[in-house]
Amino acid sequence: MSHCLRYTTAALLTLGLSAIAQAEELVVGAFGGSFADNVKACHVAAFEKATGATVSLKLGNSSQFAAALRATGGKSDMDLVYIDNSLAAQTHGENLNERIDRSKLKNAGDIIPTAWGKDDSYVVAMVSATTLVYNPKLVKTPPTSWLDLADPAYAGKYAIGDISGTAGLHYFLALNKLKGGTLDNVDPGIEAIKPIAKGSAVLYTQADQLISLFEREEIAIAPWYPDRAGVAMDKGLSLAVAYPKEGAVGILPAVLIPKGTAKSELAHKFLDQVLSAEGQGCFSERAYIGSVNTKVQLSDKLKKIVPYGATLEKAWFIDPEVIAKNSPTWTRRWQREVAR
Repeated sequence: MSHCLRYTTAALLTLGLSAIAQAEELVVGAFGGSFADNVKACHVAAFEKATGATVSLKLGNSSQFAAALRATGGKSDMDLVYIDNSLAAQTHGENLNERIDRSKLKNAGDIIPTAWGKDDSYVVAMVSATTLVYNPKLVKTPPTSWLDLADPAYAGKYAIGDISGTAGLHYFLALNKLKGGTLDNVDPGIEAIKPIAKGSAVLYTQADQLISLFEREEIAIAPWYPDRAGVAMDKGLSLAVAYPKEGAVGILPAVLIPKGTAKSELAHKFLDQVLSAEGQGCFSERAYIGSVNTKVQLSDKLKKIVPYGATLEKAWFIDPEVIAKNSPTWTRRWQREVAR
């Protein structure tokens, strides 16, 4: 009897230790470059200290993360994902997101109400935009319009994003809107962007690909993000941010918990750190990005670069449900007519 008891106890102990060990690592999908650095500094460090768990970052862009969620069909190898809200809405429509339980988040009450996605399937974690970023040493007159990129003065000295990345999609839609198109008719945008894409130094897919191009002065201007530009400027790179008179295109990076994760409780704890005033304030200051926690106050330095005041009011925040519905069609047309 005692032998059986010892065996059972040992077996249960082994299973318990195995479960604990399994719960110790959280796999988090995050954008690369300076974004990942700031995730580590502002979210991962405090979470690991508070829980004793470790975080493994899996780097990629929003389209890649959405594709990974689809490929694993509700059994994701990621436990939490940073992703553009339009893609988060899309994966929610495909039943790939776990419902966030606000009762498990002590900071939920401090978050602006509009940050919560449909059915609490995701939560917007920060506010940014796609704007124009340029090198003031090479561009003496700051750009004022999305149309400026087609100026012959920039021939061979610019780069735009591929449609698989947020900046590429946003620039395409902004151009389409200026040319008279709508979200239901992107014909004008397709025609307008063909020659621009052909002349681009690269159709970049990862945000920080532009840093080396700006460093080597291979490009002078690009539709890019003020947060990435601000971080690069702090490191000595000659850059400036220009908000087009037509309005920047707003970005709402979100966080979701993939359906099927075995670490939902731990993922909620990580999400709570992301949404905390400490986590939000740290990320805002380090990454030049707006906060969704009402307790965070932006510094004057940030207000000059992030969407704020007039630039925030003029920003075009596209309905994520509309992007989710139309993105596959736009992508097919881009691949067939623009990127070939």
